[in-house]
Amino acid sequence: MATIMTRTYPLEKTRNIGIAAHIDAGKTTTTERILFYSGKIHRMGEVDKGAATMDWMLQEQQRGITITSAATTCFWRDHLINIIDTPGHVDFTVEVERSLRVLDGVVAIFDAVAGVQPQSETVWRQANKYSVPRIAFVNKVDRAGANFHRTLHSLRERLGARAVAVQLPLGEEGEFRGVIDLIRMRGITWPDELGAEMKEAPIPADIERLSSRFHDALVEAAAETDETLMSKYLETGSLSVEEIQAGLRKGTLSYSMVPVLCGAALKNKGIQPLIDAVVDYLPSPLDVPEVKGVTPESDEVTIRRASDDEPFCALAFKVISDPHVGKLTYFRVYSGESRRGASVHNSTRKKKQRLGRLLRMHANRREDVTEVRTGDIVAAVGLNGTTTGDTLCDDKYPILLESIHFPEPVISVSVEPRTKAEEEKLILALERLQEEDPTFQRHTDSETGQTILAGMGELHLEIICDRLLREFKVGANVGRPQVAYRETITRQAFAEGRYVRQSGGRGQYGHVKIELLPLSVGSGFEFVNKITGGAVPIEFIPAVEAGIREAMEGGVLAGYPMLDIRATLYDGSYHEVDSSEPAFKIAASMAFREAAQRGGPMLKEPIMSVEVVAPEERLGEVLGDLNVRRAHISGLEATPGRTQTIRTLVPLAEMFGYATALRSLTQGRATYTMEPSHYEIVPETLAQQIIERGQGARH
Repeated sequence: MATIMTRTYPLEKTRNIGIAAHIDAGKTTTTERILFYSGKIHRMGEVDKGAATMDWMLQEQQRGITITSAATTCFWRDHLINIIDTPGHVDFTVEVERSLRVLDGVVAIFDAVAGVQPQSETVWRQANKYSVPRIAFVNKVDRAGANFHRTLHSLRERLGARAVAVQLPLGEEGEFRGVIDLIRMRGITWPDELGAEMKEAPIPADIERLSSRFHDALVEAAAETDETLMSKYLETGSLSVEEIQAGLRKGTLSYSMVPVLCGAALKNKGIQPLIDAVVDYLPSPLDVPEVKGVTPESDEVTIRRASDDEPFCALAFKVISDPHVGKLTYFRVYSGESRRGASVHNSTRKKKQRLGRLLRMHANRREDVTEVRTGDIVAAVGLNGTTTGDTLCDDKYPILLESIHFPEPVISVSVEPRTKAEEEKLILALERLQEEDPTFQRHTDSETGQTILAGMGELHLEIICDRLLREFKVGANVGRPQVAYRETITRQAFAEGRYVRQSGGRGQYGHVKIELLPLSVGSGFEFVNKITGGAVPIEFIPAVEAGIREAMEGGVLAGYPMLDIRATLYDGSYHEVDSSEPAFKIAASMAFREAAQRGGPMLKEPIMSVEVVAPEERLGEVLGDLNVRRAHISGLEATPGRTQTIRTLVPLAEMFGYATALRSLTQGRATYTMEPSHYEIVPETLAQQIIERGQGARH
């Protein structure tokens, strides 16, 4: 493996982009074509044959889906493009979340048959959250049932995007042969099978009027972004190619429009203009706002400009276990530069770290680099104390960037090592998997001693367990998936906890009074210290909070973790000799449990947002089955191919085995997707059964 110097590309000629979409819209196939036409790879691999460059994990190749985001770099028109190909399955939404946190632009891909799908909406919301400019690529225009105009409409209606077509398909479905470039008003076709040769063609007479109408709308949208362009447009009624592109770029960077292109990645049509659009419309690191953080000691807001002359500042966004080099930490450099072997400060963990080998990644292949600069996305070996969301910076100029927040797991399984010898291997493997994936959690049930794994869905946990067996060679027995219920309180409650023990020598003394208040959904846990006059010495306050947090993990109804609670420590007492941290921790735990019992504890269950596409003639049976599953139907919409799309909210507990049931009801013709939505109080009759079951499992 050759050591190379990082090739210096000006920041204005650097693009950091993500490829994101609903599952099976063609993200990995599109990325594969981008790499081929840009000369990064010399042979295109296909997803369905398990040969795609970016799907390098064994589980990805077997299932034909992307599970982990993969990074690569290519070059186009003298620009450096860092690309992250993200998963489309909702169980791996963490990969999209953390990638979007560090990217400057996104290519959102849509299936021309299905249009905007549930995970498309999730990705769009995530991009909105991080203010990431994007362009859209309507893929699979060659498939039966494809309709570019319907997809364009759904972008506007379902996503609220100002979607501006910069291309139209030249023929659709089986007749698709190229695209119409609405900026230059010309046709483009790909006569050879590999799609390497692009050929210009006149616009056919039968769609000339339609193309002119879309061209006029495009020019008007570009003119609206700039006063000078608008003045010229009002005077002359037209703009030059360069002026249209400048207007589109400005509109894309200000989030006021989304340029829409089209093609058929699998048939090698439409990819080169898409890479041109990445260069022409998506931002360089200089086009995005300066990164903001706080000074760790003072919490003062501080900024870093995108410049090599600024102090070094980077965000770690992904950790993986590489079988060849050990732990790899991916990070994005926002400012400054550093070299292999240099020391950096982890301001999140308040510790010094040394950059070992620096690697530019191409999926799971690596190239050594000697230095990193502003705008680079690389991986480092040796950052053993750094995890996802940590800030790396110059210790003379510390800064703490906003971390990455991840959703709560909704489903769990128990796992047990098959032999005593496997126990230690299991713990080490789970620790490494947890480091990689912040949405995967584990804990030990204090009553049963079982190890409980929690994740975002059945597929997520299935992949985790598969990796335990194949990658880490751990033999383990896995239980059936269980719903990750939660507990909360419904009213204000007070309690005190007093822990006193005398045993001849020094005793134990801890005494606290706390108040609990229910918080709104999604608030998590808040701890407030209202001690005055030293009733509880300041050194014991962290032990009180730790005791409350520990008690919350076990709940008070059926052993499920508690959430959406504010705990306020308002009084207590101490003994000058006998008080200790363990004593206050136990006292706080006792107080919390008593207060939670008085606070009207209730069970909460995860509610899933479900979208079912079913044939019209089977709609009644599908709706009837959903009603039995306690579904709240929120919308029905006619979709192509005499099908109906049902949007509904359903408790996760009712969705186990749904794939089989739906197949049976519709003779295999219906499909569904689901993603976590929120938590809701469990109906009282069901809650009692769950509580009894939970208590029975623990005794």
